[in-house]
Amino acid sequence: MNATVAAGTPHPPKQNLLLAALPAEDYAPLEPHLEPVALPLGWALYESGDRPAYVFFPTEGIVSLLYVMENGASAEIAVTGNEGMIGISLFMGGGSTPSRAIVQSAGQAYRLGANILKREFERGGNLQHLLLRFTQALITQMAQTAVCNRHHAVEQQLCRWLLLSLDRLASNEVHMTQELIANMLGVRREGVSEAAGRLQDAGLIRYQRGQITVLDRPRLEQRVCECYAVVKRESDRLLAYGNGLARG
Repeated sequence: MNATVAAGTPHPPKQNLLLAALPAEDYAPLEPHLEPVALPLGWALYESGDRPAYVFFPTEGIVSLLYVMENGASAEIAVTGNEGMIGISLFMGGGSTPSRAIVQSAGQAYRLGANILKREFERGGNLQHLLLRFTQALITQMAQTAVCNRHHAVEQQLCRWLLLSLDRLASNEVHMTQELIANMLGVRREGVSEAAGRLQDAGLIRYQRGQITVLDRPRLEQRVCECYAVVKRESDRLLAYGNGLARG
């Protein structure tokens, strides 16, 4: 895995909300070891079975976690942006990661050596508390995604996917082809095309050349299944960084 130094002026590390929530005394041991890296579209941070040497704290962009089957088929199980980090297996005791982590929307991140993170995590305190809360939010998202993929229509899944993406982007535009969305959702491309067509006909989105623009988010939220609200509510509760979470 080769990291690319972030192009241009990197964002400050505390644009990542996990790092920003750490009190000064907990952030100080990490700061000298945080290295800015670019997150180019499609870059795989980890492959299934890897023993990661780094964790990543995004400051911009979206990273998708996917399970990949033996035949190459895949399905997205969770997404992470600047609210979290990539690489929970390093402190959860597993060592290797069972999923693939791939950049869904280009951006930037800071990487931190596995040995540094494990050392600071094992001290307990604020960093450990924050990372465990984030992990619980991530598990909630994974569980709800599994339920959604099994019980809800492709159109509802697409709405959920779009809203989760928008929550982690600075604009109302998502750059992704229908084929890639189908791979993320684990459904046929024709199903995504039909669902996107219905949303476009209803005036909720505009789709052209691999770019989806959300035109009416409130109505999109009305058409999404319950899964989006469940994930958002639990994430907001667990990751209330501005409400004393780090000390809670």
